[in-house]
Amino acid sequence: MLQTDPRIAVRPSRLADGRDLIYFDDADTTLPPERAVDRRALDPRPANAHMRQDPLTGEWISIAAARQNRVFLPPADADPLAPQTPTNPSEIPSTYDVAVFENRSPSFGPELADADASSAENLAELRRVGLERTRTSIGRCEVVCFSPEHEGSFGTLTVSRARTVIEAWAQRTAALSALPGIEQVFPFENRGREIGVTLPHPHGQIYAYPYVTPRTERLLASVAGYGPTLFADLLERERQGPRVLISGEHWTAFVPFAARWPIEVHLLPHRHVPDFAETSLEERDELATLYLRLLRGVDRLYDTPTPYIAAWHQAPVHEGRDDVRLMLQLTSPRRAADKLKYLAGSEAAMGAWIGDVTPEAAADSLRRAIAEVAE
Repeated sequence: MLQTDPRIAVRPSRLADGRDLIYFDDADTTLPPERAVDRRALDPRPANAHMRQDPLTGEWISIAAARQNRVFLPPADADPLAPQTPTNPSEIPSTYDVAVFENRSPSFGPELADADASSAENLAELRRVGLERTRTSIGRCEVVCFSPEHEGSFGTLTVSRARTVIEAWAQRTAALSALPGIEQVFPFENRGREIGVTLPHPHGQIYAYPYVTPRTERLLASVAGYGPTLFADLLERERQGPRVLISGEHWTAFVPFAARWPIEVHLLPHRHVPDFAETSLEERDELATLYLRLLRGVDRLYDTPTPYIAAWHQAPVHEGRDDVRLMLQLTSPRRAADKLKYLAGSEAAMGAWIGDVTPEAAADSLRRAIAEVAE
């Protein structure tokens, strides 16, 4: 059951076209409680995307053509995630600490399933394989703005602001999980042009999928093959091994035994929690400081900021919640100061990975970098 932090005020609002906008105020905010009204005259939202099934894998591909024309690396005075000004009619009408809003051109949604639809029947139907099968891309895609500043990332935030973002992840995970037809909720941050980021503004996203994602389907199969103690046993083994980077009272970060990427870090809570919504306030408090140390250490590896994907894997909404644990998987293609790992034939075509750096050597480099941050 979700435990909310009374120190962090939540202020729901609406954008001019009816999309949800939610402000999360820092515990030490200096902002007044009032928020401006979005008075823009907006065109109707694009048509809902649709999904097509690949019969060779059973996977569903969302075709979201409206995303083709989204903003690409705008200057500060045209930043769509900055607070509105007379010359910049952005997506957020007021200044803010953290703001969450529905994506205007989402990959999933805004349509939702019938409230009476059975999740078990829906998943069974989605897992059935056939030719030229299509479905509406129901769901929800939200943007999480970490700061009103034009540039930055999660690692550049204060501890107070980081804690606010984590609170937003927890509360939005609970809210999105309750929507009809949602099967998995995924908070993530893309950082750096090398990853494909089109906005330098510090932000992340939350996807609420109408199916269990392919990566999680494979994880569920691994749990079924190993047993329900997979995550507990994995964490115990890693905590006793040579690849631990940071260990607190509630969380441990480590380089995994079979890392795919030159920089790859996993972070697990010490007790079983399926998603952010079930973390305690104490766990969120510690995560705010520990996660910042980790990200700043990753940035200390080289003279320029490190591109990465920070993927918060959560248990599906209706399956595996007693077995699948909340987990960060942070990955970067950067294998040297001026070199990137590109996914070529073996990885991209066959899913057969070849590592460029031993996980133990990567852990040594990251520990040194994190120690410099701690000092």
